[in-house]
Amino acid sequence: MRRHRLLALLLWSFIPFTCPLLGADWPQWRGPDENGISTERLPAKPDFTQTLWQKKVGIGFSSMAVAEGRVFTLGHSGAKSAGTETIWCFNAETGAELWRHTYPAPLLDRFYEGGPGATPTVRGGKVFTYSKHGRLHCQEAATGKLVWQRDMLAEAGLEEPPEWGFACSPYFLNDDTLLIEAGPTFALDPSTGRVRWKSQPFTPAYGTPKAFTVGGRKLLAVMKTEGLAVLEAANGTTVATVDWKTSFDTTATTPIILGSQIFISTGYDRGCALLELTGDQLKKHYEHKGMCNHMNNSVLIDGHLYGFDGTAHRGRPTEFVCLEFATGKEKWRVPPGTGLGCGSVMAAADGVLLILSERGELLAVPANPREFKPTARHQSLGGRCWTVPVLAHGKVYCRNARGDLICVKVQ
Repeated sequence: MRRHRLLALLLWSFIPFTCPLLGADWPQWRGPDENGISTERLPAKPDFTQTLWQKKVGIGFSSMAVAEGRVFTLGHSGAKSAGTETIWCFNAETGAELWRHTYPAPLLDRFYEGGPGATPTVRGGKVFTYSKHGRLHCQEAATGKLVWQRDMLAEAGLEEPPEWGFACSPYFLNDDTLLIEAGPTFALDPSTGRVRWKSQPFTPAYGTPKAFTVGGRKLLAVMKTEGLAVLEAANGTTVATVDWKTSFDTTATTPIILGSQIFISTGYDRGCALLELTGDQLKKHYEHKGMCNHMNNSVLIDGHLYGFDGTAHRGRPTEFVCLEFATGKEKWRVPPGTGLGCGSVMAAADGVLLILSERGELLAVPANPREFKPTARHQSLGGRCWTVPVLAHGKVYCRNARGDLICVKVQ
């Protein structure tokens, strides 16, 4: 009996070194730690060939939230002028539809397919979603029962949505403060939807805020159409701003923060910059055009940024790039001939990049500033794929613009 117990202990101690980490939820945009990195690992040479289920969710670019055995996303269907948006909830294992909530919504498809772009957020048994036209919904995650809704277009005093529609993902500053972008940044009570404060008005942009702390001071960094704004988290007061305008007045990424340093990047050949907040001033460390993130963020791993540079604007192809965070120095660049196009990237806990190419190929690539060397790649989807994939509980959830949502088992 003693020998059997000893053998069991030895086997148990060996498991963490041979198996992926236990599965984890991905409850919001950029994941549980708000950095685009999962808390679970991938196998050394993952196999992406087994699709467990597939659903049609409608046109859009909303990514997925995975929490408590459920998958949430949004999509648009029907006629352009008289269509609908739908909030979907599926069983994460089987793909069985658990509930849906549909409401009228014209299609905003200027220069692209259109459809909702905000990712659902799951918190405290509720799911929070934001429509292209500014409808902010709070529903019971298990049943879809509506708890409250707000018209953020009206709340912001706007007559029509911004050119590309609202796309900020609902963001929790803490358990009792929900943030949303609608020109001003709004802080709401998540249990009632009541507005607690709003920042000064800005021109609406398309990214999601990021909270950070410097010297015990809780702050927010958010990209507005005018540029980067740093706000007091307690009341939305503007602390500092930096002008950062783009052609088409489009900024759609979330700032990446390390300590007091803030990395920003936007498309349309605008480029990237690293800024540092000192007191109420933003100091620029570098600025160049070596990383133009269009609508999907880079991922920061071990002092290096991995992301897609370029938007095929003015004849410039999109390439996958590694930059040193502190200096902005380029470490390598994957040429366009690899077929990645304008894709998206997240990462596993062991520093493996999970890339979904623009044409729907899934790749696993160890994050290495010396080389780009995939350990796995598989054609999983067709159509245009601009939406970030999600790794949760040993599965990868992906979608394309036309609304094909798939669940891939990682083996």
